[in-house]
Amino acid sequence: MKIGKHHLTYCTNIHPGETWPEVFGNLQQYLPKLKSKLSPDCSFGIGLRLSDIASRTLENPDDLLAFQTWLKAEDLYVFTLNGFPYSSFHHTVVKDRVYAPDWRQPDRLAYTQRLIQILAKLLPEGMEGSISTLPLSYKPWFGNPAALQSVYGKSVNQLAIVVSDLIQVYETTGKLIHVGLEPEPDGLLENTVEVIDFFDQWLLSLGGQLVADRLGISILNAQDAIRNHLRVCYDTCHFAIEFEHPTVALQQLQELGIQVSKIQLSSAIKVSLPAPGPQRQQVYDRLLPFTESTYLHQVIAKMPDGSLHRYRDLCEALKKFDQTSAIEWRTHFHVPIFLKDYPLLNSTQDHIVETIGYLQSQGLGAHLEIETYTWDVLPAEMKFDLVSSIEREYEWVKGILDFRF
Repeated sequence: MKIGKHHLTYCTNIHPGETWPEVFGNLQQYLPKLKSKLSPDCSFGIGLRLSDIASRTLENPDDLLAFQTWLKAEDLYVFTLNGFPYSSFHHTVVKDRVYAPDWRQPDRLAYTQRLIQILAKLLPEGMEGSISTLPLSYKPWFGNPAALQSVYGKSVNQLAIVVSDLIQVYETTGKLIHVGLEPEPDGLLENTVEVIDFFDQWLLSLGGQLVADRLGISILNAQDAIRNHLRVCYDTCHFAIEFEHPTVALQQLQELGIQVSKIQLSSAIKVSLPAPGPQRQQVYDRLLPFTESTYLHQVIAKMPDGSLHRYRDLCEALKKFDQTSAIEWRTHFHVPIFLKDYPLLNSTQDHIVETIGYLQSQGLGAHLEIETYTWDVLPAEMKFDLVSSIEREYEWVKGILDFRF
């Protein structure tokens, strides 16, 4: 839905389903119901998640036409896609498989190219489109700097092809689509500094030359095209886990000409660690149910001197819980954004509020995508009826947006 300068939606990756019939069935089940509650008189946007296998089906003109017909009949529109998870994302062990194939692999390129062509056909006239993708790869897979250099180089080669495709889409259809690299803990790009370094040292230099050679344009024009078509997907959960301040991070990106493709609205778990004793044990007991086996739940600990210590998963971090001298933990577990506090725990909801505040203060419009995808794996006491939960998330965001106008 359109609210001021923003398009607001939720990501349909919260619904289990990998094949197109499964995805379409979920859309038919949930979207009309939500639209009637949240946007009965205006068009309602969809943040569509398509797996590789679903994208292959939707390439078929008949399937795509049937979907377009349904969208028009229900007064729905698609303006953003989630192109991060390539394959199964529910009811299986995902963990670090979510990064495969990474941006070194031809399959990642081909998948993203399909998403671009699908979105170009679905995107309404006069509206920008966005596609989120992984932060190149998963850092723990690589044991030395030389290996990382190779990942950067191969990724830039493929991303240069993506930019060329996006330029062609714009020239032939007039539709501007951008792909957003999504930093997250332990991603090859996980924070503002790493994003800036990648754009400066790799994407604009090597990538600019590759795009220039591919299209026969000047390197300056190629670099402008890269800035226009390759952006950042700013996930408020991920940046909060990194202990970043949104005003600082977004301003730094903006000053260097790195644009935001979309903002995913999500909250992480944060907890202040008490001194060893009964209260610390209570916090441990409270965190333990979040050690589920489907997703990675990276933890970043803030130490008394302000330094940060990283754990690859919550189960690994909890093994050190008794010994840690950290004063605060932040955990990559997408919890409902309409709740700020839980018994003994807090969320990073304030990061969302500050992010929206920055957008409003700068007069910036954005694609806003609610992305609480962990409803199935939340501890029992945090589970709510799904439709009611999605509705509550929308109403909370709308309340923040209305307050900020």
